[in-house]
Amino acid sequence: MTQTIQPAAFFDVDGTLTRERVWKGMLDYFRQRKLKRGTHLLYLCLNYPTYIFRQMGIISEVRFRTPWAANLAWYLKGYTIEECDRIWDWIIDDYLVNYWREDSVAILRGHMEADEPVVLVSSGPYPLIHRIALELGTEHAVGTHLEIQNGTYTGRSLRPICIDTYKASMAQDYLESRDIHVDLEASYAYADSTSDLGMLEMVGNPVAVYPDDGLREEAVKRGWEIFPEGEEVQFT
Repeated sequence: MTQTIQPAAFFDVDGTLTRERVWKGMLDYFRQRKLKRGTHLLYLCLNYPTYIFRQMGIISEVRFRTPWAANLAWYLKGYTIEECDRIWDWIIDDYLVNYWREDSVAILRGHMEADEPVVLVSSGPYPLIHRIALELGTEHAVGTHLEIQNGTYTGRSLRPICIDTYKASMAQDYLESRDIHVDLEASYAYADSTSDLGMLEMVGNPVAVYPDDGLREEAVKRGWEIFPEGEEVQFT
């Protein structure tokens, strides 16, 4: 039986489909309810100083972002899967509702209308990214997996964290595990940061979406499309 090989579209989430960081919504959930105060203080104290190092060029964007993603699992320690489902719902219904990039979401919907697999690929917690994917109308999501024991989150992220080159390898592993055959050369990837380079390099049609300065420079150097600048993205 002949296997269908088709182009796909891979989308980063933070900064690409949204104007604000999804992880901030997670922090807001606990802050508004005055929960996990000690965890919140530790998270900020350990992670915020690295911003200075990134600005000074001492550490890379990937090294800067990785612990931010990995340490989000701390907030969920002791929570059941069902309790966290309510957290994901709040982030989407009460937080992200204010921050969607409608033009980027329109591109995503264009690929869906072309019957192409659309895969969200993010460093965020997989259950949340999967919930966001369902909200946007696709079932395909790749993210950082969290350790669960006896139906309860342990507060640890599983390696690798879904960032940079791991975005590409984990996305391809996901497709292979579901027997989805993709023509990567004909596929698109959309992202906003140099920490997404692995995913952008994976496809024949990388698009820098509202790129940060580093990715904009890289996109110009490589001749990649920049959105919303330039011509409108065309779908196959």
